[in-house]
Amino acid sequence: MRLVEGVADVADVDAFVAALDGVGDEYGVTVQAFDARYVVSRRHLERAVELADRERSRGEAIARDRAVEILLYAAGRRQIARALEMGVDEGETPVVVLLDAPDGGDEAAAADAVADLLSPAETLGAYDAERVRTFFDIGERELAATDATLEDLVLERVALLVVER
Repeated sequence: MRLVEGVADVADVDAFVAALDGVGDEYGVTVQAFDARYVVSRRHLERAVELADRERSRGEAIARDRAVEILLYAAGRRQIARALEMGVDEGETPVVVLLDAPDGGDEAAAADAVADLLSPAETLGAYDAERVRTFFDIGERELAATDATLEDLVLERVALLVVER
C-alpha cells in the first residue's frame, strides 16, 4: 500500500474520480482518495484495507468494488452515501490517496501518476479533530471515559463495521 499526499483542486468530482480510476486501470491498482481532514493516521487506512480484504475473501463484502469497500471501512459506515463524505469534494481539498495492488500492479508508477494530479503537500496527520469526532460520533463523554487516543477510537469504529451486520 502506498499513500500519496497533496492538495486536490477539483472542479468536477466525476472527472477527478475518472482520472483516478484511469490510473488504477492503467497500473493495476486499487485507488481511493480521502479528504485528509478525516484520516487520523496511516494505520487508519491500513486497517481499513486489512478489514475490507478479509471480508471480501470471506465472501462478506458490502460493496462490489474494492475501492468502495475500503472507503466504507475507513469511514466505519455501511452506507456508501454517508461514507462518501470522507471522499474528495469540489474545490481545494487536502487529500490522501491510497494505492494498493494486492495482485502485483505497479504501485510506484500509479503513485507518480496520482502525484501529477495534486499539488504537493503533507496532509496525512493534519486531520481536523472536531470534524473527525463529529463524523465518527465520538463525544466528550466517551473521550473522558477512556485514556484512548482519538486515533484509537477511530480504529475501533473501523473494526466495528464487521460486527454491525
